[in-house]
Amino acid sequence: MSVDQAYNYRAVCDTVATAGILKPEQLAALGDEGIDVVINLLPDSSEDAEKNERTIVEDQGIEYWYLPVDFSAPRLEEYVQFKDKLSQIGDKKILIHCAANYRVSAFYSRYAIECGIWSTEEADRFMLSIWAPGEYPGWPEWLEEVKHYIKGS
Repeated sequence: MSVDQAYNYRAVCDTVATAGILKPEQLAALGDEGIDVVINLLPDSSEDAEKNERTIVEDQGIEYWYLPVDFSAPRLEEYVQFKDKLSQIGDKKILIHCAANYRVSAFYSRYAIECGIWSTEEADRFMLSIWAPGEYPGWPEWLEEVKHYIKGS
């Protein structure tokens, strides 16, 4: 089973893909699929988390970065850490995932706005193709906070 069969998988471009939860066999195939870096926003405490994810990924020589984001309480500081990490990756092929690609699509879409990759409309279209943040407590406020942060950058 390949990574593109992961829940809510989206190939953003040749070097960036986002997804929800990955099965152990998908994680084990990431090296064969050319992934250089995995960024995981799903807290290890989640029932959906793969307990051996870091080991499965790092045993393939893939860089693993863990930034747990509490779905019910996302924070601006987490976005800033996410943005800083993505700015260090360069042209490496990355996979960013969480449980359902909700956290990831919100974070990546705001990053794409800040970096001039996408317009706000393009970013929102990407995020809304996966979920509706307005239906979940904490997310409308987080989006507004990140919007003000980006405008101040």
